[in-house]
Amino acid sequence: MHIRRVRAADGPIRRYMEELWLPYRRELGEVVEAQGLSSEFDIEAEIEWHIDRFETADSRLWVALDDVDNSTAPLEEIGATFAGFISVDLETGPSAFDWPDRLVVGEFYVRELYRGAGLADQLVARAVQSAREDGCEQLALEVDIDNERALAYYEKLGFEVGKYRMRVPVEEIELDV
Repeated sequence: MHIRRVRAADGPIRRYMEELWLPYRRELGEVVEAQGLSSEFDIEAEIEWHIDRFETADSRLWVALDDVDNSTAPLEEIGATFAGFISVDLETGPSAFDWPDRLVVGEFYVRELYRGAGLADQLVARAVQSAREDGCEQLALEVDIDNERALAYYEKLGFEVGKYRMRVPVEEIELDV
């Protein structure tokens, strides 16, 4: 298995989106209703958004490749099976508080065929290595409460709940003011 960083350019981002991100989003939408793609989804706009995101030094994306035919080929041309990915963002603690810097996992996905074979651990290890290189004391993430498989995996790794993010439609809030 090769784990490779994705450059912030149209070709590599487009290949990542087609091979991994779209299947991930479709699968997640089946598990977590609020995570499904909208009927107005625009792949070109999403590719541009990802390019902009990963152009910064604080955001990184790695893909796991299996059956690689030429490990030096550009990602957009490589012959390989795209098996999974992890994206992270550096979150520095505000100087007013005694918070450690964190590396926040944004999205994380392993294709079903590769689950249970250690690939998830390899991708998390890559994020941990990046956190250490950045001097981060913590790895953090958000996970939807309906994503039971992901919750179980993160708990197995030692992640603990640090806060709750709650939501409600604005129209449903009733106040006596």
